[in-house]
Amino acid sequence: MAKPIGYPEYFEKGKSMLVFTHPDCARHVTPPGHPERVERLEAVERGLRGSAVERRECPSGDETEVLRCHPAGYLARVKGAVPAEGWVQLDGDTFLSPGSYEAALRAVGGICAAVDAVVSGEARTVFVAGRPPGHHAERETAMGFCLFGTVAIGVKRALDHHGLGRVAIVDFDVHHGNGTQDLLWNEGRCLFVSSHQMPLYPGTGQPDERGAQGQILNLPLRPGSGGRAMREVYEGAVFPALRDWKPELLLISAGFDAHAHDPLAGLEWQADDYRWLTERLCDFAGGRVVSSLEGGYDLDALAACVAAHVGVLEERGR
Repeated sequence: MAKPIGYPEYFEKGKSMLVFTHPDCARHVTPPGHPERVERLEAVERGLRGSAVERRECPSGDETEVLRCHPAGYLARVKGAVPAEGWVQLDGDTFLSPGSYEAALRAVGGICAAVDAVVSGEARTVFVAGRPPGHHAERETAMGFCLFGTVAIGVKRALDHHGLGRVAIVDFDVHHGNGTQDLLWNEGRCLFVSSHQMPLYPGTGQPDERGAQGQILNLPLRPGSGGRAMREVYEGAVFPALRDWKPELLLISAGFDAHAHDPLAGLEWQADDYRWLTERLCDFAGGRVVSSLEGGYDLDALAACVAAHVGVLEERGR
């Protein structure tokens, strides 16, 4: 395993939790009635209320970070499609408004700053509250509300900029992270684990989708199966895979749309399920965890789940 200079002391200084967000993320405005709306950030703020965390603004991500995962032609197409007013529709449910490009770069900048903070030992746990989300964005395709593969970009920064040898992603969004899978299909230094409802959009995520080096683990869950089934799958498959992988850093695609009240799916999880899952995930990678907001479309449920998730990250980050 490739080790950063000074490992493991390299990671032992972090004693606090950081939250990255930025007002520009609210400039990504979707049409009326769209589930991925500005009000989601207000719900996240309600969930963060009272948390003992250090708040920081997401820097604007450098386009070279986007190019770690997406080709220059795709980046130029997205940038060039941004309208002066109103909306441009990229696919059936993915829109650009005048502020969308900068919002997406803030999300990229936030994940990169979060990875930097944890790898340097400045913090042990970080939550990035950015939007638009990222885990559906494929190499040359914007889809599922997503423009750039935020968490995959964070992985590539950890590997290629910081020199880590083994990282892992756990994506517990109710929808399969097809974009993350596409962007990291050939990346043998990253274990990608996705639990997701099936059948459901985008239709990918079968167990036989294993990646070029067998480093992808897809775990479909039946509609209505609830938190008990989720816990059994994580105990039986996810945690053993993480133990075997021994990641130096764990990234979480934190989608909260598996909650029972979410309008887009039906896994029937509760906030306590997210608390339990976060506690268990923080047992890996020496507790060095970067979490990034993905889905979650019932505003009250989103606030409750963020409170549960970040509450654990704050406790573990002390």
